[in-house]
Amino acid sequence: GTVESGFAETRQSASLNNEAVVAFSVFRSTGSVLVSVEEGVTAAVEQLDQTLPDDIDFELIFTRATDIRESYQASIDALILGCILAVVVVGLFLRDWRATLITATALPLSIIPTFLVLQWFDYTLNSMTLLALTLAVGNLVDDAIVEIENVERHIRMGKRPFKAALDSTAEVGLAVLTTTATIVAVFIPVAFMGGIPGEFFQPFGVTVATATIFSTVVARLVTPMMAAYLLKPRVAAEGVTYADILENSVNGNSGNGTNRNGHNSHGTNGNNAPLSAPIGPYRRLLMAALRHRAITIGLAILFFVGSLQLVPYIPTSLFDAGDTGLSTVSVELPPGATIEDTQAVTDRVTEEIMALPAVDTVLSTEGGSDGINQATLFVNLLPKEDREQSQEEFEQAARDRFAMIPGARISFQSQGASGEGKDLTVVLKSEDPEALRRTSEQLTREMREIPGLVEVNSTASLVQPEVLIVPEPDLAADLGVSVQAIARTASLATLGDTDANLAEFDLGDRQIPIRVQIAPTYQNDVATLQNLRVPRQNGQVVPLSTVANVFFGSGPAQIDRYDRSRQVSVGGNLQGPTLGEAVEQVDQLPTMQNLPPGVTQQPSGDAEIMKEIFGRFALALATAVLMIFAVLVLLYNNFLYPLAVMAALPLSVGGALMGLLIAQKPLGLFALIGIVLLMGLVTKNSILLVDYALMAKQQGKPVRQAVVEAGMTRLRPILMTSISTVAGMVPIALEIGAGGEVRSPMAIAVIGGFTTSTLLTLVVVPVFFTYIDGFNKGIGKLARRFGRPKRKRLHKEESPDKYIPSK
Repeated sequence: GTVESGFAETRQSASLNNEAVVAFSVFRSTGSVLVSVEEGVTAAVEQLDQTLPDDIDFELIFTRATDIRESYQASIDALILGCILAVVVVGLFLRDWRATLITATALPLSIIPTFLVLQWFDYTLNSMTLLALTLAVGNLVDDAIVEIENVERHIRMGKRPFKAALDSTAEVGLAVLTTTATIVAVFIPVAFMGGIPGEFFQPFGVTVATATIFSTVVARLVTPMMAAYLLKPRVAAEGVTYADILENSVNGNSGNGTNRNGHNSHGTNGNNAPLSAPIGPYRRLLMAALRHRAITIGLAILFFVGSLQLVPYIPTSLFDAGDTGLSTVSVELPPGATIEDTQAVTDRVTEEIMALPAVDTVLSTEGGSDGINQATLFVNLLPKEDREQSQEEFEQAARDRFAMIPGARISFQSQGASGEGKDLTVVLKSEDPEALRRTSEQLTREMREIPGLVEVNSTASLVQPEVLIVPEPDLAADLGVSVQAIARTASLATLGDTDANLAEFDLGDRQIPIRVQIAPTYQNDVATLQNLRVPRQNGQVVPLSTVANVFFGSGPAQIDRYDRSRQVSVGGNLQGPTLGEAVEQVDQLPTMQNLPPGVTQQPSGDAEIMKEIFGRFALALATAVLMIFAVLVLLYNNFLYPLAVMAALPLSVGGALMGLLIAQKPLGLFALIGIVLLMGLVTKNSILLVDYALMAKQQGKPVRQAVVEAGMTRLRPILMTSISTVAGMVPIALEIGAGGEVRSPMAIAVIGGFTTSTLLTLVVVPVFFTYIDGFNKGIGKLARRFGRPKRKRLHKEESPDKYIPSK
């Protein structure tokens, strides 16, 4: 043997663009904020850099805090742009800078207090909370729009602004409170949603509900006060009231005619524009719908049923990873490969990646805790504006180059929520190792035939060479040799003792461990291993070949278990199809349809999370609808009229699905969050219509006249709130800024659903209200008929005085 002073066996290495470096990474602890940790590490590195020699430099290769900062800035930009667009829409409708200023004031007064509540809940300003504020921008000005528009309507009646503000506040108070209550009710079940979906839904729901509550407080208190003192009174035409104008419109006049006092009236909206101009076409459409009520309701039902038929044509997914500019490549060599073999492959992979024009730097790390036959490469892409390829296109081009590198598994790691490294993972488990192996191999072959499913491999498909030492129990017992002694002898000879048990050579300032083992050239020699001496219990030794058989063999590279059963994972990445489409195709494979006895599938990965999200979403949506109904019943003190309000809910689903289909966006996590938000928003328009119709009925007006007046009176505030809400979501839908492609399905679903719901609500809800009102009257008549107490008939000889109680 020999005695050498050297280094421990190399178990890991790192390179930057194929140049050797010393690389280290920092991970944040649970509960800490990544951006804050990154800033602290950067400051510490700068201090350390001042103490090192000039030929040693620090270089930051990548940090995920950059993506967070860009996403945060994009969310802030979208929030500001959404606020500007919403205010512009309000200004175009009101055409009065004073009224526009009053409405715009609701935005900061609603958003700023929301930040305090977020801090109280210990939420961060992340993509979900900022996205909630951005999508809620239009909703935040809705209440103020309703208030200010109604104040202006009363001013056009000839009232002073102060009196108009008081009367208007009393008139729309219930409607404003009801709309807020419905939005809060939608997110009550969401706040209690558990699991991974709850981590996304809860902060989003709390943010929207909190901002909406503050906007209602502002609309009920600040907006009327500002309107009373900032708006200017307007002089109405002599003898003409707003009721005259509205009555002319209801009766079909064009705004010119004779009022009830005999005066010649010319309707104006307060801005020298004919009142009938915006409501004329709508009035004719509404009157036609009321004349053909059954056809109108039939078409609405047909629209809803037809929209449900779109579901199979909309792809489903968890969420799009987006273009982060950072791709991670996993390299795995066969078991038994050396660190030098791994380095050679990663050098080749780095060369192929660097040949692509979209690449900036490539950091490769070989070995480490995963084993010397594995490596990870972090590929930094150039900024989006400096490259022509998207991240998805780059990865597709790189896969073609990886296919030319033999002897290694090379694949991109998925950026999904499960963290399993594959876009799609199928986990099989069984107590029968052989049946599990055959099934996994067959499934792997079939999955590789699915178009768009790439880099498919199995954890059971690799075996590693082994030196097997099988003890002879009887001989070992006769000679007094234990199995532990055999195992320790083989371990000491091939690997050496553990670091804690090694003897150490003391040099004063440091200690050098002394490792004794067989020379590397003899570690794979069976004859040498057979001649190893194994200690007996009496202190003597015997050759290893005497008590055990030593030979070469092979075995699985790893054995994974789930609930003590063996499991094998078969996974692949997606190139084209969505997660839902891929899961559906895998489930239809012959192997999955006919699993052998004893082999079962265990839900895993992003597919499991997606299934959980859809299941919890269905429950949350059903609960939200019930909560909306309960709130409306309490506020209206009636079980039927809330149904007229809720008629807008199914009308919004079709628009949301159509929006996703047209934009070719998947129905995933963010789209589902948008649909939940949509459930709360679409009821606002219905509440405005139903509330005014009930008010008109209380004044003794016929139901048809009541719904027509409700439609024409609420047309402008409904259009203003709807367009401002849509305008606030446009920046998100247009994918402006970093991560915009991830968040856009949410805005598209809301815009599509809110658009169709608004257009159909203005016609369908009044028609449906007439049916509800008629049904309500019928029930009232039945109740009065059967609930009236019966009087006992008097016989001719009986005197009525008999039934008069004595004093």
